Formats: sequence, structure tokens, C-alpha cells
Amino acid sequence: MADSLTVPPALTGEFAFFFDLDGTLAEIKPHPDQVVLPADILRVLHQLSGMSQGALALISGRSMAELDELARPYRFPLAGVHGAERRDIHDNAHIVSLPSTLIQTLTAQLTSALERLPGTELEAKGMAFALHYRQAPQHEAAITALAESVVAANPQLALQPGKCVVEIKPKGINKGEAIKAFMTEAPFAGKTPVFVGDDLTDESGFSVVNQAGGVSIKVGQGETCAAWRLANVASVWEWVTEVANQQQQEKIAHNNRRKHDGSLSRSL
Repeated sequence: MADSLTVPPALTGEFAFFFDLDGTLAEIKPHPDQVVLPADILRVLHQLSGMSQGALALISGRSMAELDELARPYRFPLAGVHGAERRDIHDNAHIVSLPSTLIQTLTAQLTSALERLPGTELEAKGMAFALHYRQAPQHEAAITALAESVVAANPQLALQPGKCVVEIKPKGINKGEAIKAFMTEAPFAGKTPVFVGDDLTDESGFSVVNQAGGVSIKVGQGETCAAWRLANVASVWEWVTEVANQQQQEKIAHNNRRKHDGSLSRSL
């Protein structure tokens, strides 16, 4: 879709919320360890989670351990490493793993290859590998070729391009499948899904949400299958705050109607 997609409206009704983190809820930094989630935004997410009976999850390429650290003191349902690891509302973990021998081989191979590409960085996630080149964009072609060669030699793996990163992950794992899994479970089931993301890795999530008649929101410019667009992280913060306030007002109005109806029935 074109860059002219409009800002999404405030939402009323029963929704299940899914948020990417880097580039969506938090500004992208030169190094992942520099990223933070502002306390005000965490409180808004906690409020929105409460308004939706807990139907709010973070969906990210980061590990669940990293997501938990960034979300402190709150604990949300999570899908980490693009869905290769997932934690539901009951704290049950669902993990996709690779053979330990393959992990060891790939770690050694990729470490050696990236040492010859100064400024690049390998992030080993256990069941996936992220090849970062944000500090060395001149190595994009070499990083892509390296990742493609690894996937070609290992049919159980797949390639996932992102912003200044190429990831190698188990085949069949993506954010869309993670959202599908959440939507089969309480408290997400039966609600309308909402997904906000900024990267190529989020397109599978947008597609799943579109098919479910939900609200898909792309952050920033670029082609996308999302139906709505927000300009940047600051716009996401503003919109999420508006949605949380709208949900709160809707709940108050609903409770007031119930009180009024109860008083009316007693008087009759």
C-alpha cells in the first residue's frame, strides 16, 4: 500500500493487542542494549492490558528474557525470536528449538565469517541468529549472501530480512503464526486483533490480522500490507494513550449504564 495510509482511529470494543517493540514502542538505537521503554508507556500498556482482560502481547525478534527486562515491572504474554518462543497468559512456554550440534556449528561458522566484516555483530539467540550491520552498512551484501548460503545448506532454516539485520531462524516461524496461536487462546480468542509494527518482519503479522478483520498498523514509511499508518514511535505512544483512555471511558460508561439499569429494575 502507498505511504498515504491514514492514521488509525481510536478503538472501541473488544480488542486483542499485539505490539512489536524496536521501532514501534521504543526508538531504535545503535545497539540493542541501549533501547528502553519509557515508564509512562509501560503504565499505558499495563492499563490497556487491564482494559482487555490481559489480551495484550509483545511480539518481537528479541528473546523473551530481553522483553521481560524491558517491560519491568510488568509481565505480559510474549512472543520472542519472531515466535520461536512464546509465553501465554498462564505462563506456559512454547519453544521451537534446533539441534544443539547445528547451533554449535552455525555459531562457529557465523562468528568466523563476521570477524572478517568489521562493524558487524552476531547475536546468537539459541534457536536463531541475527546478523547485524547497522554500524557497517557497507557489508549489507556480504551479510545477505552469508545468510543465504547458510539457509541454502540447511533446509530446516529460513531467512528473515529486517532493518540493518538479517536473521536466520527455524522455517515456519514468524510473527503471523505467533499471533494466530495467541488468538486461539483466552483471553485473546473472540476479540478483534490489533497489531502495530514497523519492519519487514511484521508483514506476516499484518497479513494474519487483515485476514481476521482486525486492525493492522505500520509505523513509518515503506510499502506494507497494513491498513493504517503511524509516522513514528512518538505517534505510537500518542495513539496507544488515546486508545487506553478511550477504553477506560467506555468501561466507565458501561458500568454506569449497568448501575442505571439495575436501579431502574429495582424501582419497577
